[in-house]
Amino acid sequence: MQFQKNSFQFLKNLQKNNNREWFTEHKPKFVEIQKEVKDVFLEMQSNLEMHDEIEKMKIYRIYRDVRFSKDKTPYNPRFAVSFSRLGKHLRGGYFLQIKPGETLLGGGFWQPEKHDLQRIRKEIEQDATEFREILEDKEYIKYFGGKFGGDELKSAPRGFDKEHKDIDLLRKKGFIAVRNFTDAEVLSPTFLEELDKSFKALRPFFNLFSDVLTTNLNGESII
Repeated sequence: MQFQKNSFQFLKNLQKNNNREWFTEHKPKFVEIQKEVKDVFLEMQSNLEMHDEIEKMKIYRIYRDVRFSKDKTPYNPRFAVSFSRLGKHLRGGYFLQIKPGETLLGGGFWQPEKHDLQRIRKEIEQDATEFREILEDKEYIKYFGGKFGGDELKSAPRGFDKEHKDIDLLRKKGFIAVRNFTDAEVLSPTFLEELDKSFKALRPFFNLFSDVLTTNLNGESII
């Protein structure tokens, strides 16, 4: 199973005709394609469940909420899905966006809760060795470039030394891994296999953050 050219072409056409009149006229085709895409997402979930525990899958709507946005185009020309891991002990989540010219896979902690972010920072402040090991892992470098994505502060967070040797990590407001794909890669019959290899490469990252977020600074469980 794979993403089809007609699905991609529909998104390209929607990018050019992002209005309700065009979409209404072509909605029967969208409904057909949406079902095909959902089947691919379900296969992704099945692949994930062979090596991880997944609690739920969320498919994002193509309709945009434009009430508070300067961009009033009514549709988001993409197909997107996320997978949440099971229980309090398995932290992190997987994300995929299919969009012509902007397809990406992501995973990690985009906007962690204030308490979680503080806990991660305190762990880094105490000893960032294991975080550095993730960034130096060959598989992580291969798929994600050996870095954590996410927004950053311009200076040290409050209560942390701006001269700390790991200030680059302490300044981060989120910790995510991102891999981009070309349109040709998305339409390749090996695309789902590449997605799953990428997801597997996230495991050391998820294991470390799950351990940090379920223990205190002494390593004692808090769940």
